[in-house]
Amino acid sequence: MYSRPSSSAALHGARRLSLAAGAVLLLLAGCASGKLDDDRLPDQPPEELYRQGQQKLDQGNYEAAAKAFEEVERQHPYSQWATRGELMAAFAYYQANKYDEAIGAAQRYIDLHPGSKDVPYAHYLMGLCYYEQISDVGRDQEMTQKALDTFSELVRRYPESQYAADAKLKIDLVRDHLAGKEMEVGRYYERRKLWLAAINRFQNVVQNYQTTTHVPEALHRLTESYLALGMKQQAQEAAAVLGYNFPGSEWYQRSYALLKGENLEPGRSGSGSWLSRLF
Repeated sequence: MYSRPSSSAALHGARRLSLAAGAVLLLLAGCASGKLDDDRLPDQPPEELYRQGQQKLDQGNYEAAAKAFEEVERQHPYSQWATRGELMAAFAYYQANKYDEAIGAAQRYIDLHPGSKDVPYAHYLMGLCYYEQISDVGRDQEMTQKALDTFSELVRRYPESQYAADAKLKIDLVRDHLAGKEMEVGRYYERRKLWLAAINRFQNVVQNYQTTTHVPEALHRLTESYLALGMKQQAQEAAAVLGYNFPGSEWYQRSYALLKGENLEPGRSGSGSWLSRLF
């Protein structure tokens, strides 16, 4: 016959189960702790940690290099090696295509060392991270705008730095990209005969991106859209500005043909028009 264990035996068994469970939890905790410890390098002199980071960087092991450089600051936060390691960690993350981590490390360097001679490079590195993430004009242009803002700040604050010239070049490329996005949206509206929405986009290109390659087409599209709305004087003015500034372009030939089809000629931009104020 089945006999029920005594209360003392049951209590003893429960204690053994509790101890066993506690041992398992301690073992798991030890494993987890060991795993976390494995992510960090053992305590070493700062120059040795920095040397390891540089070695991994030279080997192309960029993420490991970034971790080693970060360890310099963690273990020796007030050493000169820590300051170097912060910026090198940002560079290593950039090389590893870990752009968010690189931006965070570079921004941290700027915040901690605003007077450092390497702050312009930190700005430049952040700009490169945004620049590398620029997508085609059919997609969101958040990274394009951030690249423009970052490079523009670099040029504004540090115009004499060795990174300013390349930043200016990239600003021109980024602005052309943003203008291309505006043109794509404008053409989308134009195809759907949403003339006013299209005109707003083309005007934005002409007004805010005058040095880009998209201005001749924008002026032609304005001519098209104005004619579609029956705004003949504005169409003539847009074609006149296009012909004066880009007389040999294909876009002027097309605008001229449009006007001829309406028995019109390119006019002169009136003194009060927004086009006359721009050009």
